[in-house]
Parts: sequence; structure tokens; C-alpha cells
Amino acid sequence: MTSVASEATTLQPTGRHSARWLILAVICIAQLTVILDNTVLNVAIPSLTEDLGATTADVQWMINAYSLVQSGLLLTAGNSADRYGRKKMLAVGLVLFGVASLGAALAQSPGQLIAARAGMGVGGALLVTTTLAVVMQIFDDAERPRAIGIWSSVNSLGFAAGPLIGGALLDHFWWGSLFLVNLPVAVIAFMAVVTLVPESKSRAGASPDLLGALLSTIGMVGVVFAIISGPVDGWLSEQVVISAAIGIAALALFAGWELHVPHPMLDMHFFQNRRFIGAVSGGILVAFGMGGSMFLLTQHLQLVLGYGPLDAGLRMAPLAVTVILINFTGLSARLLPKFGTPGMIVSGMSLLAAGLAAISLLGGHSYGGMLTGLIVMGIGVALAMPTMANAIMSAIPPAKAGVGAGVNGTLMEFGQGLGVAVLGAVLNSRFVALLPLVAAGAGSLPAALDRTHTDAERSAVQDAFASGIGTSQLVGAAAVFLGGLLAAVLLRRAERTAQQPTAPGTATGPEPAAAAE
Repeated sequence: MTSVASEATTLQPTGRHSARWLILAVICIAQLTVILDNTVLNVAIPSLTEDLGATTADVQWMINAYSLVQSGLLLTAGNSADRYGRKKMLAVGLVLFGVASLGAALAQSPGQLIAARAGMGVGGALLVTTTLAVVMQIFDDAERPRAIGIWSSVNSLGFAAGPLIGGALLDHFWWGSLFLVNLPVAVIAFMAVVTLVPESKSRAGASPDLLGALLSTIGMVGVVFAIISGPVDGWLSEQVVISAAIGIAALALFAGWELHVPHPMLDMHFFQNRRFIGAVSGGILVAFGMGGSMFLLTQHLQLVLGYGPLDAGLRMAPLAVTVILINFTGLSARLLPKFGTPGMIVSGMSLLAAGLAAISLLGGHSYGGMLTGLIVMGIGVALAMPTMANAIMSAIPPAKAGVGAGVNGTLMEFGQGLGVAVLGAVLNSRFVALLPLVAAGAGSLPAALDRTHTDAERSAVQDAFASGIGTSQLVGAAAVFLGGLLAAVLLRRAERTAQQPTAPGTATGPEPAAAAE
């Protein structure tokens, strides 16, 4: 059997690809469209309800179908890229995403739009995994941290720009324009990929792990659906409990199957690698803090400080701008050799936690205090996220770059969903505890405000809601800070193990996965 190490040597280019930065620009634009479509539809809910006659349940499925399908297929998409060719799967992803976007723009009913959004999720899963895998392929070790930093900053830009772009389009066009803008991007990116991106693939002789793909898809869809539905339907509701149980059971079966199948889709020996575990745990908690804080800050700006959707989006932009400035100037990449991976992660996550705490303590009734926290958060994210993505990808053999990108994307989806769920639950608990007679059973701040009769009562409700958001941000800050310490300790131990002399014929500690194939 061909070893992973030898496969990786034949797959990776020996020098820097001449068009590497142009290729990076193209795949970052493709990646941006994927991220935008996670958030852009939120601002179109009134239009969709009016034009398509969509119910609340329809709207929820329009939004969630995309993220559910994408998160469920990330591992499978990454494995397919490794097996059948990363360039080929990137091109297929662009075609699927473009065709599904056209279908979404032309949808005449809620069911058609939901189906089109699910199709976009399939294309999105291929794009998320193959874009990062291609970055690993065309950049060498010296330039890879900066390239991953730029790739990673696109995620922050997408989340911040989604509501802004959506609001601007809806001011001048109908809701279908949100999807039509994807078409020229998909066409240009497809032509560039076919022309510029070199092909690479691995494990061509191994039989496909069809059962592993099925179990991972069922497991991730079940867990993510439970996380999405919990805040709306109640964590103990029948559909949430059943969905979570099915998802957890499927993931447990998936792990057991992958340990025994000759050619696993995801080599479970990765989880014996301290470097991999440290980076994964840190990545989940950064996504936890980012996803939860974005969810809370959007509500805070609109419901407490009184900004409209577009104004709220503009006031969230400093976080993304900070991330982009640091990563595009290469500052994070230049600091990495000086601080090392553990130092960068603990510094970045500590700054992210400090930003969350600053928003909690200073931004309750003032955007000025919130702005300080957003900038500090941006610095933390710019330092931590690219470093962790690089750590995850470098802990996995290059022959499995697609699967590594799938793992990175999966933990981001899981962390963001978990952040929204947990911090949202903390917010609601604090809100109800402060105003039990008004907030209990209201379900939201607007519903609670409808129960008030005087300005003093309305002010009390808003103060209680702001206090709940502040408490949630502090909980998020504590989780992110402790996660940074945990990740740094695990990564430091992995580095020390790697530096220790190894007896002849024994496997080294940091890369058990490389020897497992």
C-alpha cells in the first residue's frame, strides 16, 4: 500500500506556483460568495414573506437548508476532492453553486427556493473544502501562513458584508438579485480555475467510503439541526431531542466505522495528534465566541440601541475591517515565527475574550464602548483563526488536504451554531430572571415590549435585555479565554514531543496519522 507520506511528496509542488497570488484572489472571491449566502438572506425575510407567501416555517427552512446541507457534506466534499481531484471538484462546486443560485433567483414558490438553497449548500460544501486545499497545494511553508490568513479573513468579511450587500441590493432591486450576483462570480471563477489551478489528487486506488459518507452526513445534519432549532422550539422539544439523538448516534457509528474500514474517509488517528486536537479545540471556541457574539451584537444594536438593519451592519464592520487589515498586510504571518503557534493562539484568543468583555462592560448603552471591543476582537481573530487553520492543515498529511479543509469547515459550522445556541440561552435566562413577570414566555424582546404600558416599563425591559446580552458576552469571553489556554497547552506539548529524540523504528508523537495509512 502506498504510504501517505510518499503520496504527499508526489502531490505537492516542489516550488512556488507562478500564478499563486492570482489563484488565491480567485478562490477567495468564490469563498466570499459562499460566506455571504450564509447571512445575506436574513435582510430579505419581509420581501420573501410578501412575494412568495412564505410562512415563518418556510422562511426558517429557506435560511437553514443552505447551512444544513453545507455542514452535512463538508467531510464528504473534502474526501471527494482528495480522491477525484481538487481542481475538478472546485470547478464542479462553482457550476453547482451558480446553477442553484440561478434557480433561487427564479423561484416562484417557497418550496422551489428551499430546494435551490439546498443545491447551493452542495456547491458551497465543495467550495469551502477545495479552496483551502488548493491554498495548501500552491503555497510553500514560508508563504502559506499569510495565504491562509488572507483566506481566513474572507470569512470575517463575508459575515460582516452580508447584511450590507443584501440591504443595498434590496433598496434597488427585488429579492432575487441577492442570488443573481453570484452568477458572474461563478462564471469568472470557473474560467480562472480551469485555466490557472493545477490538478492534484490522491488515494485514487482506494475504494470510496460510502457508508462513512452517509453516516457523517446524517450525524452532522442531525446535530446542526438540533442546534439551530433549539433556541426557537425549546431544547427539550421532541424534534430537537430526536434530531440530536440521531445525529450523535450517527456520529458515534461513523467514528467506530472509520476505525475499522481499510480506507477511511476520516482517519480517526488524527485525534491522537495533540497538535490536531489543540488546534481543533481552539478553532471550535473561536467560532463559538464569534458566532455567538455576532448573534448577540446584531440584536443589541437593533433592539437596544435602536439602529436599523443597515446601520447595525455598518457598525459591525470595524471587526471585519480590522481582521482584513492585519491579514492582508501580512502582520499575523510575520508574528507567527516570533511567537510560535501556541503563543499566537493564546494571544489571539485572549484578545478576542478581552474584546467580548469590553463590549459587555462598556458597550451596554453606548456604541463607543462597543467599538473598542469590536476592534480588539478583530485583532484577536486575525491572530488566532489563521494560525489555527494552518495548525489543523499542517497536522494532516498533504495527501488529505481536502479532508483537513472539511474538518476545519465542520468545526467552524459547529462552533458558530453552538455559540448562538449557548449564548442565546444565557441571554434568555438572564432576561427572564430580571423580569420574570414580563419576559417569561415572551420569547423575544419585541414580544416583551408589547406587554409594557409605560416608558418606564419599556426602559426596564430594554435594560434587562442589555444586561442579559452583557452576561452572555462575559460567558463567551470566559469560554474563549479558557479554550485558548487549553489549545496552547496541547500545542506546546505537541511541539515538545516532536523535539524529543525518537528511538529507531518508532513513530513520532506529533504525526500518528501519517503513519496510520
